[in-house]
Amino acid sequence: MRSRQEIKAIGKEQFKLNYWNCVLAALLVTAVLGVISWMSNGHEIARIVSTGQDAFRVVSGQQETIEIISSQPVQSTVSVRSNAGGLLMLLLGGPITVGLNYFFVKNVRGERDGLSVTTPFSEAFKNYPRKLGGSLWMGLFVFLWSLLFIIPGLIKAISYAMTQYILADCPEVKAKDALKLSMRMMDGHKWEYFVFGLSFIGWILLSVITLGLAAAFYTEPYMHSSTAQYYLEVRNEALRTGAITQGQLDGTELV
Repeated sequence: MRSRQEIKAIGKEQFKLNYWNCVLAALLVTAVLGVISWMSNGHEIARIVSTGQDAFRVVSGQQETIEIISSQPVQSTVSVRSNAGGLLMLLLGGPITVGLNYFFVKNVRGERDGLSVTTPFSEAFKNYPRKLGGSLWMGLFVFLWSLLFIIPGLIKAISYAMTQYILADCPEVKAKDALKLSMRMMDGHKWEYFVFGLSFIGWILLSVITLGLAAAFYTEPYMHSSTAQYYLEVRNEALRTGAITQGQLDGTELV
């Protein structure tokens, strides 16, 4: 298996060879999921509105009560939007992420024919129930392990880190089998993957300093591309050691 530096170098090279498609695909997915997340957090706006009924302002040195008339309709509207946003995130967040992973796995392989900025969305709805199911099972198991404190949850999150790449890359693998295969791929690679993630900390800090500009035009697609390459490396390593078989990835053998 290649070193972390080699994996990132390949990811960077393949990203640059298809720069604008990678940037725009990642940016579009981030924007769509960001809007859905904003909708799902609407209850915070309702809380602010409801607690603002006794607000005061100073006018010509005197306090004047601001009457907020009938804030209940505002809260109801925000609540409906929040519920709709939460449902959309539940139903779309996982499959769209799988679609984005499909885009970057294809890109790092050099299989760019047919790839476009809308590929993550078109792929999200191909065999949609399987992608949704795999994403929901992954989220549920990570949540349950997190109840045992942070460390067990983090370990399980890393164990399942390849699940959505497997769902993207191996269309015949069943939803729950993708989690099992991810655990086998990541056996012995958890710390390595944790360090791999930490190696992007400088780019993340630069993204914060530039108010997201570096993230949009470099960091996000670079990280996606490098992680897609990491998936291919750990997949090939697992095949080489016998931890998984090609038949399991093809859906012709039991996992």
